Amino acid sequence: MTHHQIFDLGDFTTQHGATLRGAFLAYATYGELNADKSNAVVYPTWYSGRHWDNEWLIGPGMALDPEKYFIIVPNMMGNGLSSSPSNTLPPYDRARFPNITVFDQVAAQHRLVTEKFGIERLALVTGWSMGAGQTYQWAVSYPEMVERIAPFCGSARTSLHNKVFLEGVKAALTADAVFAGGWYGENWPTTGLRALARVYAGWGFSQAFYWEREYEKLGYASLDDFLIGFWEGFFLDGRDPNNLLSMLWTWQHGDVGQTPGFDGYTEAALASIKATALVLPAEKDLYFPPEDEAWAVTHIPNAELRVIPGIWGHFAGHGSNHEDTRFIDTALSELLAKPGGLA
Repeated sequence: MTHHQIFDLGDFTTQHGATLRGAFLAYATYGELNADKSNAVVYPTWYSGRHWDNEWLIGPGMALDPEKYFIIVPNMMGNGLSSSPSNTLPPYDRARFPNITVFDQVAAQHRLVTEKFGIERLALVTGWSMGAGQTYQWAVSYPEMVERIAPFCGSARTSLHNKVFLEGVKAALTADAVFAGGWYGENWPTTGLRALARVYAGWGFSQAFYWEREYEKLGYASLDDFLIGFWEGFFLDGRDPNNLLSMLWTWQHGDVGQTPGFDGYTEAALASIKATALVLPAEKDLYFPPEDEAWAVTHIPNAELRVIPGIWGHFAGHGSNHEDTRFIDTALSELLAKPGGLA
């Protein structure tokens, strides 16, 4: 697990007008920035993920090879490492943490990239799930800076169906009496966290994944073993409930059309992208189905849709199985070999 560093944002004003004082981003880097600063890649984290959860796609001989690229993994605000409900002092602590949009996330990351490292161009922005949403946002917010994007298993705009799923996640967690409106103490609402995990379990992988008992390949002896050992264990692993709700709000309100200047028109925002784009939905993703991203690709000037085949659903982009990892890595290699959209 790579140690992280902290970038001080100072007084950070959100898109909705709250000022988070003493805000900061936690980040990790892999590789070295070259002399002309042309080898930088930004690889944001995902819902509840931390920088080390992205390391499966970084390594020698891979597309994201630290010997070739300088890879920056910024932790999302709300994930417990960057400014979050769990680490912010009153009055914006816990349940009062301000709403952070995807636009805010990327604005903070842009400051890190430009102020800390002096980088003016990015060879690539890529990411899984909410990381894909941030990838799209980078290309819309800073079109003159991003050469290539490869969002995988994510979207430029959170669909209505996805919002309904997230309402179920939220309800499961907040129904626990221990949650206390977000003002719980050291005793977390673990009953709510376990319920949240059960809601998630029906969505993260496809129907075919369960039919074929693919969880056995992950070392689980039975369905109950998988539900408890993988899913409950996942959300009980240091994932603060208020942090989860903060990131859930960001996810639920994701839409590049809300970028200032586009007045809510997602199509116009997508049309403004100059980066060479390779969009990688998973074949059986229940959150972000391929047809949703096929729609997005029709509005991006220089974009290709390439569907990740298989039955692992959303978790095709999690690094959980070698076939999907190879597919994504090969796609990134091919994209990086192409001219960037700013060439």
